[in-house]
Amino acid sequence: MVPVVPAPAAATGSYSSGMGITRRVAVTVSTLLLCVGTSVGASADPISVLIAPPHDPDLVAATPLGDPWYDPPAGFESTPPGTVLAARPLTVRPLLTPVVSTEVLVRSTDTQGRPVPVVATVIVPAAPWTGPGPRPVVDYNMAIDSLGNTCAPSYQMPRGQSLEVVAVQYFLARNYAVVVPDHEGPRQAYAAGRMAGHAVLDALRAAVGTPALGLTPGAPIAMTGYSGGAIATGWAAQLAPSYAPELNVVGAAMGGTPADYRLLLDSLDGKNLASGVLLAATLGLAREYPELYPLFNDDAWRLGYLARDLCLPGFAIPGAVLPIRAEQLSDVPDVLDTPAARAVLADTRLGGLAPTAPILLYHGLHEFWITRANAEHLQSDWCARGADVRLVELPGEHQIVALSGIPPAYHWIDARLAGTPVEPGCANVR
Repeated sequence: MVPVVPAPAAATGSYSSGMGITRRVAVTVSTLLLCVGTSVGASADPISVLIAPPHDPDLVAATPLGDPWYDPPAGFESTPPGTVLAARPLTVRPLLTPVVSTEVLVRSTDTQGRPVPVVATVIVPAAPWTGPGPRPVVDYNMAIDSLGNTCAPSYQMPRGQSLEVVAVQYFLARNYAVVVPDHEGPRQAYAAGRMAGHAVLDALRAAVGTPALGLTPGAPIAMTGYSGGAIATGWAAQLAPSYAPELNVVGAAMGGTPADYRLLLDSLDGKNLASGVLLAATLGLAREYPELYPLFNDDAWRLGYLARDLCLPGFAIPGAVLPIRAEQLSDVPDVLDTPAARAVLADTRLGGLAPTAPILLYHGLHEFWITRANAEHLQSDWCARGADVRLVELPGEHQIVALSGIPPAYHWIDARLAGTPVEPGCANVR
């Protein structure tokens, strides 16, 4: 799922009206429900924060895990992107294939072009690669869709808490290496695509460029992800030619892609259980685009404080019980037309750059969460810039296609890693 910045303020322009009070009550009750799912505590007094919330970005930041391993060494900023800053063994659970897994801390670049550390898990089968050429690598981007450090794949996989490890197992069974980036970056910037793309590409640089991990710089790389994972996959695919041209990316398959956050206003905003996810993604964006914080009202800061460490289920349940419109979190009239909002919406829209690797998009014909226009507009954009993009539209909505899209997507990835060329150009399949 994906984000929007706060939508326009109500016509009353104030919470002093009866309608404004009703909305404020709805938001406050929802934030209290969210509090039940908060996974990590903070030093601030929660009662004081709820009564008079400070407008302090540090108060809505993800709570650190307290492990010094995640602290980059002094001077890491001067190292090239993709440099391994630290590494340690990691056990991924549950897996059937014998593997060697390593957690790596990698120098990357945030949305503003500043050096940051990111984490990735590199999983290499213990069996030797007997196929032609170097062992292939699959970049698997999980749908993290969360705000807390305990929601990241590198935290959840060793504890057996990640459902998507099933997909990782599929690729390991094919004897491919798998790289799983914590693509939201060090701030857990949910839905900030540019940060995610950098994190993916630098994780891959680290994986294939570090001899001790057993991989080869020229290894063929395929990238994949669904929904929130498709954000990272799409951005990595379109940034690769300029940001990491040395990587041998042979294809990217992504499904349920939230390509344009403006399109989500009509389909998600305050209408269903995804409304809570959408609001959480707004906070994720603000972590990477702090110019959004001045648009928040007190209820937005309350929500941010209570939701700062939540994983996906903590957003979905309150969103289903009491859907909140994004407009309730800002008192700024016509907030989507402010320069800050327009700039962020433009900067987070997939497209505008052409991937050089072939692309497979798959999407639900009956999708009502992330509408088909997201995939169709993205295909049109990339194709107009010369990319090879195949769009497969499958029966069903978002959750159904998350499963039914696996066979065609993974078969397509197998073909790319085997060196089978795609038919050039663009095509649509139903």
